[in-house]
Amino acid sequence: MSASYALQQLINGISLGMIYGLIAVGYTMVYGIIGMINFAHGDIFMIGAFVSLIALLLLGAGAGLEGPAALLLALPFAMAITALHGWTVERIAYRPLRGSFRLAPLISAIGMSILLQNYVQVSQGARVKPIEPVLAGGIEIARFGEEVVTLSWIRITIVLTTLCALAALTWLVTRTPLGRAMRACEQDLKMAALLGIDTDRTISLTFVIGAALAAVAGAMYLLFYGVIDFFIGFVAGVKAFTAAVLGGIGSLPGAVLGGLLIGLIETAWQAYAPQHLTPYKDVAAFSILALTLIFLPTGLLGRAEVEKV
Repeated sequence: MSASYALQQLINGISLGMIYGLIAVGYTMVYGIIGMINFAHGDIFMIGAFVSLIALLLLGAGAGLEGPAALLLALPFAMAITALHGWTVERIAYRPLRGSFRLAPLISAIGMSILLQNYVQVSQGARVKPIEPVLAGGIEIARFGEEVVTLSWIRITIVLTTLCALAALTWLVTRTPLGRAMRACEQDLKMAALLGIDTDRTISLTFVIGAALAAVAGAMYLLFYGVIDFFIGFVAGVKAFTAAVLGGIGSLPGAVLGGLLIGLIETAWQAYAPQHLTPYKDVAAFSILALTLIFLPTGLLGRAEVEKV
């Protein structure tokens, strides 16, 4: 394989890893505060992709907007609608069961995942939904003899949008009253409530923020692949969960790092594995989850939980 091919695959892996990292942040935020895995989060990401698609098509057909202008309008709309779904999931599937045994919210989340999948399948149909490239072209970044490495505008948009979203989240968590409340709930939910923090509101807003980031990831996934269906939330969700575990569940930087690693591993598998093994790229990602749980259960940047007595 040539150097240009390797560089192109590196670019693809980083772009895909950024998407997984954004989804993984939603998993790790919810786990960090209430200690539970939101298995409906992958389907929230899928809804964000569908809402982005619908918004882009409506802006193109109705207002004649295309390219960056359409994307700038579609993204906030998708974030708002998807955040509403995230809030609904928390109110229906988690809040009534928060004081129950730990398995009950897990079962409820799986049921909500199935419900959201079928809701989109019935409302949008089971066929794949393609879209024309929103951003065409790119820039040349390297040349190896006659071989040219091109960085497309789509991949530039994915990386920049993801970095901006993560920077905004970092500012919110570290510099705002809501962020302080979230960190207090992460440390000790009962003590935070005793100190006057509205824990129900904080948990709901955590789900809302995670869903909004999942909508950004859904829009970037739509740009990256150009086609979606109602089942993308399951596979992408499991890979993002793998990324969160690999980076250290509960760690925001760990979620992003894990997403990048999973994206690079998946891209490298597709690029360099023997042809008869390339369909098993998902197996490679899931194998990483099993190995991480066996040999590094706290992840790369995670910390061991200390039980208070």
